Amino acid sequence: MQEEIIAAPVLDAAPGCAGDLAVLDYKHVKKSYARWAPVYDFVFELVLRPGRKAAAAAADRVGGHVLDAGVGTGLELPIFDRRTRLTGIDLSEPMLRRAQWRVGAKALGNVEGLVVMDAARLAFPDAHFDAAVAPYVLTVVPDPQATLDELARVVKPGGEIILVNHVGSGQGPMAWIESALAKCSAELGWQPEFAWSILGDWINSTPCVRLVERRKLPPFGLFTLARIERL
Repeated sequence: MQEEIIAAPVLDAAPGCAGDLAVLDYKHVKKSYARWAPVYDFVFELVLRPGRKAAAAAADRVGGHVLDAGVGTGLELPIFDRRTRLTGIDLSEPMLRRAQWRVGAKALGNVEGLVVMDAARLAFPDAHFDAAVAPYVLTVVPDPQATLDELARVVKPGGEIILVNHVGSGQGPMAWIESALAKCSAELGWQPEFAWSILGDWINSTPCVRLVERRKLPPFGLFTLARIERL
């Protein structure tokens, strides 16, 4: 087990945007999750647990060495099979400090490292991991396409990229709520109006991947699991 967080260089980037996602930048995300870190587990553990379990189960079926991109406080780390080797990265060092505590408290010897790193600029070689999971990540990064490109780069052919995210409703009462929350995206640190087309367009324009599964998850179908094969 990695005893210390490895501080990989985190490069500053100009605020990126994808479609209408122009309100998030790296400075806002880092500040927001430094605020969330002390209470994140209490606020989000139960509501996000079904998605974390689904992502871990999908990655365990692939097995081997798995990248957990946006590992945060490490809530999903104990859910993985102990035979699955894990490396976790996150932009927020305060969140990783809590993940590091969890690794020690749960004696998670299969966690090989926790690294401060930008998911859109991974410091790993090509085809390094058997799979990558990114639960609840695409809605918090300024440039989802760059993050997806990097996940595809570091996953071996035949491996999988496993995503869990809230996808914007587009219409109805939930869309109104998402629109209202979107005005506070910078403060929240995430984008409530994330459209499936952002992910779908990336899949369609990236020859080395294909969508193998897309399904709604509890609670109330608020989140979507997407499994993408690296061809």
